[in-house]
Amino acid sequence: VSALSPADADGNAILGDGLVVGGHGNLIHAGGRLVTLLGLDNVVVITTKDSTLVASRARSEEVKALVSRLEAEGRWQAREALQMFRPWGNYEQLDVGPGYQVKRLTVNPGGILSLQRHKHRSEHWVVVSGEVDVTVGDRISRVLPNEALFIATGTNHRLANPGTAPAVLIEVQTGSYLGEDDVIRLEDVYNRIAPETKAPDDVP
Repeated sequence: VSALSPADADGNAILGDGLVVGGHGNLIHAGGRLVTLLGLDNVVVITTKDSTLVASRARSEEVKALVSRLEAEGRWQAREALQMFRPWGNYEQLDVGPGYQVKRLTVNPGGILSLQRHKHRSEHWVVVSGEVDVTVGDRISRVLPNEALFIATGTNHRLANPGTAPAVLIEVQTGSYLGEDDVIRLEDVYNRIAPETKAPDDVP
């Protein structure tokens, strides 16, 4: 990446919003935030929304060992990113704390989430832009921007975007367990129904 990136007179390659003062041979990959280096040489700095890597360029080949260490410690950053892509669109984690989690969902035009329910959490949806068709139990309703909906624990529900533009929602999850495996899919147009998608019977 460094060899293919434009570099300044001191050999510093900067992708994104970065600044190097008094340093040589550095690589900065700034993922949406300002990264500054002062008096450092031959350093790699990579930032994403959920983590930051700072490494000596001489040891950059050891990143795999670092990831293995994160996996061994059970760090979720080694398994998934804040923004996850699905056949229907994507979701991005905005905040998380004891008993709650906040996500931004973007549903592509024509995208349909699976008909599903959760054993351990309820969900609050607020439509920010676009229009969505929401199934809750046996009822289907059109939800418009600035309108909200509550999905109680154990309720069958589905979300679909019938429009021609992406639909954006804010989802607030509350409950005793918020893992992605707390999803029981009943129907899915993308054929993702599999045993591993079912929520665990016992969770901490």
